[in-house]
Amino acid sequence: MGRIVFVGGGIVGTCAAMMLANDGHDVTVLERDPSPPPPPADAWEDWERRGVNQFKMLHFFLSRFRMVAEAELPGLIDAMEAAGGLRMHPLEGVPDEITGGRREGDDRFMTVTARRPVAESVVAAMAGATPGLTIRRGVGVAGVLTGPGTDDVVHVTGVRTEHGDDIPADLVVDSGGRRSAMPTWLREAGSAGPSEIIDDCGFVYYGRHFKSADGSVPPAFGGLVQPYGSISILTLPADNGTWGVGVITSSKDHAMRSVSDIECWEKVVQAYPLVAHWVSGEPITDVKVMAKIEDRQRTYVVDGRPVATGVVPLADAWACTNPSLGRGMSIGIVHAAALRSLLREVPLDDARALALRWHELTLEHVEPHFAGTLAYDRHRLAEIEAVIEGRPYEPDDIGWTLTKALEGSMTKDPDLLRGFIEVASVIDTGANVLSRPGMAEKALALADLTPLPGPDRAELLSLVGA
Repeated sequence: MGRIVFVGGGIVGTCAAMMLANDGHDVTVLERDPSPPPPPADAWEDWERRGVNQFKMLHFFLSRFRMVAEAELPGLIDAMEAAGGLRMHPLEGVPDEITGGRREGDDRFMTVTARRPVAESVVAAMAGATPGLTIRRGVGVAGVLTGPGTDDVVHVTGVRTEHGDDIPADLVVDSGGRRSAMPTWLREAGSAGPSEIIDDCGFVYYGRHFKSADGSVPPAFGGLVQPYGSISILTLPADNGTWGVGVITSSKDHAMRSVSDIECWEKVVQAYPLVAHWVSGEPITDVKVMAKIEDRQRTYVVDGRPVATGVVPLADAWACTNPSLGRGMSIGIVHAAALRSLLREVPLDDARALALRWHELTLEHVEPHFAGTLAYDRHRLAEIEAVIEGRPYEPDDIGWTLTKALEGSMTKDPDLLRGFIEVASVIDTGANVLSRPGMAEKALALADLTPLPGPDRAELLSLVGA
């Protein structure tokens, strides 16, 4: 057992900290934001998290999050549900002629979801009652401490806070999210730092939250994210009779910037018949805009050699992409469970082995989901740009062809439907699902690629006054 310091106290970092504390480690979480978490019932109105710019943007917790949380943190999902989290199943209400009837194993698709502040307050409350775990709020980190390493590799032995305090650790976990300063701190300590791939994801989000008078949420007539030519629309049920609706555009699509106006935003959403009813509730926010979102991946083992030991990146601090598919929390908690496995397998005092094994576990458990998300986003963005330019999008990529075929055939075959849900829920990758015997052939044969009903590009431009 050892002393472990987490830099950042978001949902995934705190979940990982609880897992390690439950294994007997002495765990400290350092969170820059000073505001203590209020009770879940007050979190939406009262809690400000200035360090999380997407704190009150649209969120969704996929079934993979529930699966991992129930296995690794018993009681967390029950607490989310007790706080008003919505328990839902994607096959509920779908006719048997589409689903083939309920099957053994369908329970894995069940999820419990909530708005980010509500879910995070539940996580924080559970963490506060976890023996061996200390959460220090209002404590920012200014750099890392280092000590003797091996093979001239910088070895991290703790952190220095912005208040000038030194906090020693046997392991530092970077859970500081997509804007983590850890690469800078490592370079300041003499390391070359991780290799980084950074690019603007190319999307802009215009999101708004609603609530109902009776505690219900609108019925879904399609998937959570629906592509409509040059835009996509998100409809995300949440806790306590609330939900979020988002319009996603290309950051290059200047004509759509007027969607930040409430009247224009409503006009656009109401023009699409499968989602128009989602704006019938009482608005509880104006239109929130999230832009300049980066795709980023940091690699801490370069040419088979760690860039530093004594530190590991977790979740968004390792890699992040645009959040339109709602995968971030699920991929993050998978990474957290892998960290728990790492420390059960490799002793903390074998710093080099631990760094190398963490790289392997990350590539095994997390990277395929990240890569699949990034590939989908790149194609979707290129598809949007093709629609804007009035040309077909026909890339020479069998992976994209099969992905579109799976989307277009999921209502035609029960196996394809479940395969699609597995991919969307981060239970398995698209490559694995479509490599099953007969799946790719069925998807290609049954795919219906007819566009969803709604305005074409010219009609959309007219709606937004462009």
